[in-house]
Amino acid sequence: MQHKILVTGTTPDYIQWIRLSCPGRALFITHPDIRKNADEESPKDGEEILVPLSDKNLVLNTLLKHLKKWGQTLDGIFSFDCESMEPASFIARQLNLDYPSIEAIRNARDKYISKQLWQHHKIGCPRIFPVNSASEAVEFFNTTATGCVLKPFTGSGSELVFRCLSESDCNTAFETIKKGLKNRAENPIFNRTSSNEHLMLAEEHIEGPEYSCDFIVENNSVRIIRLVRKIKSPLKPFGTILGYILPCDLPHSIPENHFHEILLKGSTALGIKRGLCMVDFIISDEKVMLIEMTPRPGGDCLPHMLKECAGLDMLNISLDFAGKRPLILPDLQNLSPCVAIRIHAEEEGILRAVNCRHLMEDYRIKAIHLTKKPGHKIKLPPKDYDSWLLGHVIMAPSTISSPESQAIAILKKIEISIDKEKPGDLC
Repeated sequence: MQHKILVTGTTPDYIQWIRLSCPGRALFITHPDIRKNADEESPKDGEEILVPLSDKNLVLNTLLKHLKKWGQTLDGIFSFDCESMEPASFIARQLNLDYPSIEAIRNARDKYISKQLWQHHKIGCPRIFPVNSASEAVEFFNTTATGCVLKPFTGSGSELVFRCLSESDCNTAFETIKKGLKNRAENPIFNRTSSNEHLMLAEEHIEGPEYSCDFIVENNSVRIIRLVRKIKSPLKPFGTILGYILPCDLPHSIPENHFHEILLKGSTALGIKRGLCMVDFIISDEKVMLIEMTPRPGGDCLPHMLKECAGLDMLNISLDFAGKRPLILPDLQNLSPCVAIRIHAEEEGILRAVNCRHLMEDYRIKAIHLTKKPGHKIKLPPKDYDSWLLGHVIMAPSTISSPESQAIAILKKIEISIDKEKPGDLC
C-alpha cells in the first residue's frame, strides 16, 4: 500500500510546492475549475482527485474509489485553506483520521462565535456586537473610545474590513460590506453555517502592534513554530498588511509561559485539542488581545519567508504533523533579521509589467516572487482584494533598526506598468 497524507482543496502553487519538496507523499483533492485554470503542471495519475468539495458525500465516495483503485492508504489529512477545512474534518471523521472537529472549525471561522467563547473563558479579545443595520453599527460605535471595525463573520485578511471613526464611516462601511457580501455570495470563503441571523460584525478597534504566530497545540501544551510582527500602512485600505518582520520578541510584560497559556486556553475554548494553528493578535496596554485563530498555518508570503530565511518548509512540516511524525524545528529567535514586503498595485487597469531590475544589485534582496503575469486585470479594494497583490520581496535589512522603512524604500524601486482601461473593461 502507498501511504499518503490527504490535502484537501489547496491551490495549484501549494500542490506544486509539496510535489517538489516531498514527492509522492501527498494525495490532493482539487476542484476541477481550479486545476483547469492553473498554470502549474498537473500531478501524475494517482496523485490528485478532481471533484467539487461542496458535496461532501460525493467527495468521500470518490476518495474511497480512488484509494481502492490505486492501492493507497491515508496516514493523515490536512488543509491549508479556510474553506476546505470542513470537508477535511468530515473525511477525517468518516475515516478515523486525526483532525479538528467540524464544531471546532466553525467556532474558529466565525469571528463572532470565537470571540464569544474567548470572552466566556476570560481570554483577551475585542468587544463585539452583531449588526443588521447601519443604525445598529452607529449604536455600537458610540460605545467605543477608539472607534469600531465592521467586518464579515467569515473571510480572510482585510477583505471587506473597515475601521469607522465617525457615524458617517459606519453608514458607508455598512453599505459597502452589504454590497460586497452580495457580490461574493458564491465565494466559499464567505459561506456561513452559523450566525445566519445577523448580517455582519461590529468589533471594538484595538490600538497596538499586530503579530502573527504559527503554533502547535497537542497533549495539553503549546509549541511555537514562528512569531512575526506585521507591517501596516495608514496609506492602504484598513487592515492591509504591507509585510512581516522575522524574528520578533513580545514585550517583557508578556512572559513566554503566559503567552503559551493564552494560546492553549484560546484554542481549547474553540474546541481544538490537537492542531497546527495560526493566530493573529494585538498587544494593547501590555495585554494580548486575540483577533483570529484557525487550525492551519499562516499563508500569504509567510511560507516563502520561512523557507528562504530559516530553511523551514511549513508545508512539509504540516504534512509531518498530520502524519504524526516527529517535528524538528529551527530556533527562529536567534535568526538574522528578515523582512517580507508585499507588492501592491496603486491603480486599476491591465498589468503590462513588473520591473524589478533596480533590486537585482541590492545585496539585501534574498528573493523576488511575482504572482501576476502581463495581461492580468487589476481591480482595487473593495472590489477585489486579490488582483491588486502582485507578489512579494524577501530581504535582509542592513541594520536591525527601522526594517519597515527599509522595506518601504525597496518598494519604491519597483516599476509597475499598468494600462488604464475603461471601467467596462474591468468588469
